[in-house]
Amino acid sequence: MGVALTRSAQWSAAGHGAKTLEVTPLNEAIVKEIIMFVESFIYKYPQEANYVFVEPLEWKTNLDPSAFGSGYAVSGTTVKSEEVDKNGEPLLYLSVPQIKIRSFGQLSRMLYIAKNMKLKEAQACIEDYEFSNGCRAPPWRQIKGEICYVLVKPHDAETLCVTCSKEGVFLNGGKTDDEGQINYERKGEIYKDLVTLLKEKSAIFSENMSKQEIKFSEQPQKDQPNEAPKEEVAITHKTSITSRKSTQEKNRINLGRSQLTKRLEPSLNWRTSVSSKESRNTLRDTQGEKHGGKLEKSRSSLSPGRAQLIRKSVEKIEEIISDSSSESEEDEEQPDHRQEANADLPSEYWQIQKLVKYLKGGNQTATVIALCSMKDFNLAQETCQLAIRDVGGLEVLINLLETDEVKCKIGSLKILKEISHNPQIRRNIVDLGGLPVMVNILDSPHKSLKCLAAETIANVAKFRRARRVVRRHGGITKLVALLDCRKHSAEPAQSSLYETRDVEVARCGALALWSCSKSYANKEAIRKAGGIPLLARLLKTSHENMLIPVVGTLQECASEENYRAAIKAERIIENLVKNLNSENEQLQEHCAMAIYQCAEDEETRDLVRLHGGLKPLASLLNNTDNKERLAAATGAIWKCSISKENVTKFREYKAIETLVGLLTDQPEEVLVNVVGALGECCQEHENRVIIRRCGGIQPLVNLLVGINQALLVNVTKAVGACAMEPESMMIIDRLDGVRLLWSLLKNPHPDVKASAAWALCPCIQNAKDAGEMVRSFVGGLELVVNLLKSDNKEVLASVCAVITNIAKDQENLAVITDHGVVPLLSKLANTNNDKLRRHLAETISRCCMWGRNRVAFGEHKAVAPLVRYLKSNDTNVHRATAQALYQLSEDADNCITMHENGAVKLLLDMVGSPDEELQEAAAGCISNIRRLALAIEKARYS
Repeated sequence: MGVALTRSAQWSAAGHGAKTLEVTPLNEAIVKEIIMFVESFIYKYPQEANYVFVEPLEWKTNLDPSAFGSGYAVSGTTVKSEEVDKNGEPLLYLSVPQIKIRSFGQLSRMLYIAKNMKLKEAQACIEDYEFSNGCRAPPWRQIKGEICYVLVKPHDAETLCVTCSKEGVFLNGGKTDDEGQINYERKGEIYKDLVTLLKEKSAIFSENMSKQEIKFSEQPQKDQPNEAPKEEVAITHKTSITSRKSTQEKNRINLGRSQLTKRLEPSLNWRTSVSSKESRNTLRDTQGEKHGGKLEKSRSSLSPGRAQLIRKSVEKIEEIISDSSSESEEDEEQPDHRQEANADLPSEYWQIQKLVKYLKGGNQTATVIALCSMKDFNLAQETCQLAIRDVGGLEVLINLLETDEVKCKIGSLKILKEISHNPQIRRNIVDLGGLPVMVNILDSPHKSLKCLAAETIANVAKFRRARRVVRRHGGITKLVALLDCRKHSAEPAQSSLYETRDVEVARCGALALWSCSKSYANKEAIRKAGGIPLLARLLKTSHENMLIPVVGTLQECASEENYRAAIKAERIIENLVKNLNSENEQLQEHCAMAIYQCAEDEETRDLVRLHGGLKPLASLLNNTDNKERLAAATGAIWKCSISKENVTKFREYKAIETLVGLLTDQPEEVLVNVVGALGECCQEHENRVIIRRCGGIQPLVNLLVGINQALLVNVTKAVGACAMEPESMMIIDRLDGVRLLWSLLKNPHPDVKASAAWALCPCIQNAKDAGEMVRSFVGGLELVVNLLKSDNKEVLASVCAVITNIAKDQENLAVITDHGVVPLLSKLANTNNDKLRRHLAETISRCCMWGRNRVAFGEHKAVAPLVRYLKSNDTNVHRATAQALYQLSEDADNCITMHENGAVKLLLDMVGSPDEELQEAAAGCISNIRRLALAIEKARYS
């Protein structure tokens, strides 16, 4: 989250004070996410919530001391928490307007107290916060030596945007017009301090300083050696990214640096804390801002559970910023690993830089020789990659791509292909306009050039902006064209077709499309360019090198409904199933992942079974060493288990027992899928018995204390299904599972709340003494009633179901009535959601059995909306509504309301229903209405 704040959050540029969060939908979404995490911390991690911070969080608050109640000592304008540390210091201390908080527990309570002001309080806390080293620069700039940024407005000059760094101070590119961000690129030389810079830039400032005769000491601090000679510092000032340094110059720079003094030191620890695996969707791609990065694994896919979660969260943010990508960045903005001048650089670094000189100034022969020599170096090493970049070699290599010399182009692409595995190098390539040139080469008649260009595009297009550039320059259409091997082959036979050079062209085209297909717009472009039939044809080959990128592309595209329909039409499922039996683990993984994506559709699930895909999926569970493949296989099994016929097959293959064995010691992305599959299997009695006998109840209950939203949704469903068996319910109760489910009703995520509520229903139904069990949860009944204030339809329906079950106990019914259940239920009566209507009607029917609740529902205008439920097309709604109206019709005023709203005619039609419960309820309601009418008629004539 810290990375999200510093990288994705939109900050105003620093002026006279601290930076502030701008008022944007994205910022609000980030702050709300932080609030939800902090609010839930106290009950998710009660032990950790008591840990005392080394340094307190401190900010200016708008909270009034009177807002604090029990647990706090309030005196005038100060508040002290009764909770203290081992030294007796309060963990919360408010002295208006300054507040200090020293634990997550107190932070969570403060947000509860803040109520509708919690957003402002969280924002204020985030904006006053400084890094522990005192720096104001974001972490990815701190590793460049930068400390903070200052806006200065002299009397006789334009506003100056100044960077303060380890090297000194200098002018940067100022605030960008489009996003209000800082262009960090240095403009001009570096000055010793801010005063020196301002003297140079403002004559009035210089004059005023002279008048006041302020003497600025040039002496170093006491604990520092004498200052370096001016000429040595000057060398540091003039050092640029693209300059070529001799060993002598390097040593002199080192000496100059070691003798400069600085008040603040930017942290270098951010290099390890900023991980490329985190979802940091950077919202700015400033041309002048250049970052670097370490080499990464050359895989292009994420494990299914994590990919699913990340994809959802990224799509939510992209709706705000109107971007086309539907996939998280594989390598977002990385810190720039420029070679430090005082670093110990190997000889290869300097040798490569000498070769770049020949590329710049040599003739064709010298250029080819230099390219061949450069290729002999280990270009997989970051030092060699950055040596090319730091001396301006990327520009030269890209320029060579626009010459007419095929050998030079091939040599350049071979080098670019190798070094573009580096995240920063590929961003530099995009900045320098390299992608459009490579896209043009895809039209070349030389197959070697096509292959190299496509492979380099595959490496470069690992981030959103690069994928967009490829599409906008017509690259998707050209890459799809590379997939068509037939048009280049004179041989009609498929065996000879795959022996041609065209197969390699198609493979490289598929690799590039795989990278590009992480963007929704690119997926559409691939489909419109006719990519699916070509991918389907290539899927029939036996060449694994071809199959992996082809299946990888299909796996990415299968997340879209349009693609899933086309995949069925092209009979791709059959070949995906066939390749599950491959010995190549990566191919197995991507086939399983593609099935996972496609199996959202019922017909696809049937096709997987009919083509024999369930058995190889089950067999993949036996090898747990490859976690990525295991996650893909369990994901496919989960989705296929939605169909009952497939569950029967999995039971035959002993997959359920194996899944139970995977409930411990597995990464979360595997657990999400395993529990999801067991949740579907648990819908059948035989499978619930298997899970209990295999000891699956306890590990499932243990997972109820997690924080992963997707995992909690799945595990609550599985536990709830198991609770349908009295024997399993006894185990769940003994393990305190019901209390854990009840505590999840406080979870900030609606999906988790709803799933927990649905799971509680069978628990209450099968508990020995449900009434006493529910009452034992402190504040439990009040909590469940308050959930009726939710605006989420699924939460409301599930909570109504819970209330229906707990209201079977008269004592509980009395308590929830006292907590105001009737007016809350009545307020929901105007809903048009059939699922909610059904459960709401059942709850109203149950609540009518206490005191004067029948009358109260009429007084709160709940009767007329209920009558309209009878017009629904859902028989379940009809049954529940008729039962509710039957209970309500025991009150005369309610009968009048029903009659006035046309209930009799609607109920008469239902008296002939084949559903006996509906028949009886409809007839009983009509009887009560008729009895009242007769009584009124009799009274009129007596």
